[in-house]
This record gives sequence, C-alpha cells and structure tokens, in this order.
Amino acid sequence: MTANRKDYNNQTILIDKSVEFYGKRDYMIKRDKYLNQLIKAMNNGFPKVITGIRRCGKSYLLKEIFREYLIETGIDRDLIIVIELDDLSNSSLRDPVSLNSYILDLTDGKNEKHYVFLDEIQRVYTIVNPELTEGRHILAKPEDKEVISFVDVVLGLSHRKNIDLYVTGSNSKMLSSDIVTEFRDKATEIKMAPLSFFEYHEYSGGSVTDDLFEFMHHGGMPLAVLSGKDEREQYLKNLFKTTYFKDILERNKLRKEEALDELCTILSSCTGEFLNVEKIANTFESRTKNKICKETVDSYINAFIDAFIIYPVNRFDLKGRKEIGALRKYYFSDTGLRNARLDFVFPDEGQMLENIVLNELLYRDYSVSVGCFEQIEKDKKGKSVRKSYEVDFRAVKGKRSMYIQIASDTSKEETMKREVRPFVLLNDQITKVLVVNKPIREMRDCNGFTILGITEFLLNYI
Repeated sequence: MTANRKDYNNQTILIDKSVEFYGKRDYMIKRDKYLNQLIKAMNNGFPKVITGIRRCGKSYLLKEIFREYLIETGIDRDLIIVIELDDLSNSSLRDPVSLNSYILDLTDGKNEKHYVFLDEIQRVYTIVNPELTEGRHILAKPEDKEVISFVDVVLGLSHRKNIDLYVTGSNSKMLSSDIVTEFRDKATEIKMAPLSFFEYHEYSGGSVTDDLFEFMHHGGMPLAVLSGKDEREQYLKNLFKTTYFKDILERNKLRKEEALDELCTILSSCTGEFLNVEKIANTFESRTKNKICKETVDSYINAFIDAFIIYPVNRFDLKGRKEIGALRKYYFSDTGLRNARLDFVFPDEGQMLENIVLNELLYRDYSVSVGCFEQIEKDKKGKSVRKSYEVDFRAVKGKRSMYIQIASDTSKEETMKREVRPFVLLNDQITKVLVVNKPIREMRDCNGFTILGITEFLLNYI
C-alpha cells in the first residue's frame, strides 16, 4: 500500500494512494481556499450554500474535492449522500416534499452524522402547500403565497442534528447575489470565483511569465484551463450564448437579447474605465443607432452583477475618506470571458493587468475601491486650478491598507513620474505600491514607495 501525508488546516491526514479514487489527485485543480471554508463551516448548524458564476467549479468542489477530504478524514462513504437533481433517475426528487421525505428516510433513527450534498438544487420546483390542495402536488404560480420550495427543504433539513447539509446550484435561482437573503441569514454562503492567478499558476506549474500571458488572455474558468487553445476560446465564447445570457433573460424576464449582447460587449471594451448609466446608454446608441433608456441599461448592468459576471468598483475620496459619485468602474470576474466578448482581438494589456490584480485582491478577501482626490495647483500662468488624480486601487483587509498603481511599462522617466505622482501628493502613511509588468522583486524607490513585478505581487506580496 502506498500512502503519503497532506495537511488540511494544520491537520495531518494519511492518504491511501492504493484507492483508485485518489489517483485523480494529481490532475485536480486545487481550490484550497474554498475547501478550507467548507471545512471551517462543517457541522455549524447551517446549510452551506455555494454560489458563484456558472461553470466556476462549484459542483466539482463539493462532489470531488470536499468529498475526498471527508473520506480521507475517516468519514464512512455510506454517510455521504450525494443527490444530483439534474440526473433523470432523480427526477421524482425534484418535488420538494418527495426530496425531503427521501432524505429523512435515509437518515432518520441514525445517530451518525450524515453529510448531504444537494447538487443542482434549482431543479427542485415550487408547489402549492399540499395541505391546501387535498394532498395533491400542484406547481405554484408566481402569485401563490402558501408554497413549498427548495428553500423550505434546505432550512428544514438543516435543523436535523444528524444532517450536515451542502447545496449547489447553477441557474439564475441560485446565482443571484441575494440567495442568502432568501434563507433569511440562516445559511453559510461560500462565494466561489473562477481560478485566481495564484490557483492557475499552482495548477499549471509553468514559468510565471508564460502563465501570466496565458492567464491574461484566457483566464481561469476551470474547463477552459483544461481545454486546448482552440477549444478554450470557443468554449468561452459559447458560455455567454448558451449559459449566461439564457440565465439572465430567464431570471429577469428580459426580452432584448440583442441589447444584452451589445451591452456586454460595451462593458468588455470599456473595462477599467469610469462609466455611468448615461455614458453606457450613449455608447450603445452610437454603436447600434438605436435608443435605449437609462432604466433598461441600469437593469441589464445589475443583471450582469447579480450573475457574478462583472464586478462594480466604486470611487473613494482618499482625502475626504468616503465613497463618491455615480461613476464607477466595471471589471470581469474572468479575463478570458472578457476577451471572448472581443473575439480575443487586441486585448488591452493595461486593462487586463488591472482586472487580474482586482480579481486576486478579491480572492484574498480585500475590500477594493478606486482611489480619487483633488488637488489645488498652479498652472503655467500661476493661476490656481483644481486637478483630479486617481489611484488604480485602494485595497483594505483588516488593518492592512494599500494604494496600488498598475503600469504595463515604466521604462520612460516621465511615465514613472506620472504613475507615482498621486502617491507623492497624498503624503500619508498608507502603503503605496507600484506594480509593473516586469519580472522584478520587491524594491523601494527614492520616495520609499514599493515597486515590484506583477507576478511577485500576485503570488507573494498580497
């Protein structure tokens, strides 16, 4: 028997490598951050609800990575109940009452803790309370009030002392950012994203320079990472048409798929630019020669945010210490998805670097905003003028705060001066970091500002 040891949260576990199931370990993309969150939440009395953009690996995390962890820590396989609700053989369990009864039949009268995985929970339909229909199970209409849904099943099962419940879903019902509100704060949410650069590089094992170039262009959607280049690009393009747009239209009852498509392309080409609803509407009209009202733009943008396709980043007044204005920047949760909207043609390197840095900061649980401030200066004629300055990101995590500037090229002295100018003017005690697209280790300039390469920042500094 061949075995080795692995640490989970400082707990050493003996792994039996003679079992065929474990043979897949070397080919797994590690998602240790989310695995550790699941481990920490085990047996906390709440259902664990894994949310995130479709195809980011939620089901794989639960059914493969977390299941393997449970087995390796001594949980009997028979105590792990996996119900795949998109499987035709489980179609009868899409009735919420039937699903609830089935799980109770498997677990009632047994003291051992059962780990129940409900995958694709959105396939469970909503019915009118059978008490009001003489026991018949009738599909509920939107106007019905007394109903039973998957939310009732999840909350009810989570109250059982011998059940530890885990839930995933992959359509609009389970993707929305308000899903935990539906559970009335009685669930633990695990927010999952596509691979960060750290996760991608850990899996790839290539040179950091090559990995960054590949990641910048094709991102970290797990199935894209595992595909060949030609298949990768087609896969990313198809995700919008066959998956994301379909979900957004369904959830929000939208009819204008062409408008949704064009707005997504606009956001892709304007990644990292200050935008508001009016500017986006004007760009839409300029490109399509069709008018679109600001309310429609606002609802469509919120639909993209709600489905975790894009992240909004607000402005923060670095001197007034408060969020300001309606202008904000939008970044994609995955650079490959962003580039797919532009047919992988001439992606802007600066925008991509910003997007990768933002996603890595969010992966590391930083709160991020765009730093802004105004400064009174003298012009060439000696007249006092008000000038606006920007810092790419203000990142805060606990007691740690940073101002971050990202530059694709600082070989020219005037470019370097322009990038650090906001740092010089701020003159406060916040750590100031200039991230450049060069393979350099952390160093200090004459002002004491930190300068380091993009991969060093992503993999080590934060």
